[in-house]
Amino acid sequence: MKNQFILLLLLIISATSFGQTSNEVIIPPFQDKYSEYVKKLEAGETAINYQDFRFSFIESEQFVVASGKSEEMDSLKKEMTVQMKASNSPEIIRITKQILSIDYTDMMAHKILKQTYKIIGDTTNAARYKTIQFGLLNSIVKNGDGQTCATAWPVIQVKEEYFVLQMVDAQLQEQSVDRKNGLCDRMEVKVEGKKKTYYFEITKVFEGYKKLGL
Repeated sequence: MKNQFILLLLLIISATSFGQTSNEVIIPPFQDKYSEYVKKLEAGETAINYQDFRFSFIESEQFVVASGKSEEMDSLKKEMTVQMKASNSPEIIRITKQILSIDYTDMMAHKILKQTYKIIGDTTNAARYKTIQFGLLNSIVKNGDGQTCATAWPVIQVKEEYFVLQMVDAQLQEQSVDRKNGLCDRMEVKVEGKKKTYYFEITKVFEGYKKLGL
């Protein structure tokens, strides 16, 4: 009996350690739409409705889990920056997949993973994560033009706004909430020295806040 207990304990420790160091994305354990989408995408099934996928994250219990891991996410992103400066591709891949295990809608993680796979010559994975990155991005910027609150780009998290602004090479000058023509973030920016205003529809952001009790 004692030997069986020791063997069981070793198996648990081994499984836990593997989960912490594995280069694979961990599929959320929840029986919901978000978890099924992650499973499909990791299997290479990238022809999905990306807006529905993003919205499903807010509805999933994984959203609550991710919120509780905000400090861990910050640490992972800092470490990812360190490893990128060191051009340490294996560590970049490991860290980005840890980030995606927490929040698979993270466009920056997909972008960096795509770039890293391209650098090491893994064209299959580079293409897959590029498809996912732009699927997520296009589900925002191809749903409206971002020029008014009525035609604002729909986001589920504020970090999506900053990623979009980075992609259009915009420098944020001022941010405010517009409640007159819907519920939008009004972003005053500069692009190539010229002032512009972009609008992001943030109804889902507030749904997320409500789910978290904020």
